[in-house]
Amino acid sequence: MTTAALPQPVSHRVLRNLGILALPLIVLVWSLADPTLGQEVVEWIPYLASGFAMNVVIAVLAMALGTLVGALFGILELVPHRIVRYPVVAYVQVFRNAPHLVLIFATTYIFPFEIVVFGNYLPFPDWVKAVIGLAIPASAYVAEITRGAILSIPTTQWEAAKGLGFARSEALRWIILPQCLRRSLPPWMNVAASITMGTALASLVGVHELLHAATDASTAVRRLDFTIIAYLVVMAAFFLLCYPISRLTRRLEGRFKAA
Repeated sequence: MTTAALPQPVSHRVLRNLGILALPLIVLVWSLADPTLGQEVVEWIPYLASGFAMNVVIAVLAMALGTLVGALFGILELVPHRIVRYPVVAYVQVFRNAPHLVLIFATTYIFPFEIVVFGNYLPFPDWVKAVIGLAIPASAYVAEITRGAILSIPTTQWEAAKGLGFARSEALRWIILPQCLRRSLPPWMNVAASITMGTALASLVGVHELLHAATDASTAVRRLDFTIIAYLVVMAAFFLLCYPISRLTRRLEGRFKAA
């Protein structure tokens, strides 16, 4: 028997909507109050947008790489062979608890600045290193999500698949993993939001992203009010990107619990 979710009180929805609109309204009103400030903000918006596009690219690629590696490692954590399972478990435990900034710095200096391919020197840009640095903790989190999702499937599912003549690998592929996908989606989206916010750390290794662009703009304009507006824009941009992910995650969690 399922129960319908209770609607939120009107006051909660009003406060939530006001919170969403607060930062853009502050930026707009402050810019209109001083025409010269508003002109400076408008001139720098394209530059800030180009930096924010890099944040989105890094987040998408880091989550894609982390999901592929993490799903594989989550399965390997459950194999009976210790020689395979122990290194994977060690990887997951170490990098789940490693600071993202440390990993970004590590990948920046461990990987070369250029690589040689068939005698040609190709640059190895810092943003690619940031992708790898964020994909490492993402893969560790996704591995635990995958492992937990597989263990949450009742053993009767495995037994029924065996009774139908499926090999263990076939049962995992066609019966278990499709069910795990549904259970893994809400926590995976939480990881995606965390990695997206972590892309701002790439500015510390010279990657041209939103925070780095805001710092450049602040240095060029040299106005305290513009600096405040620039960092409010940074905050608003990340909020508008991550808040829908958070809302969708809560909605999916409620839907799955009701089902």
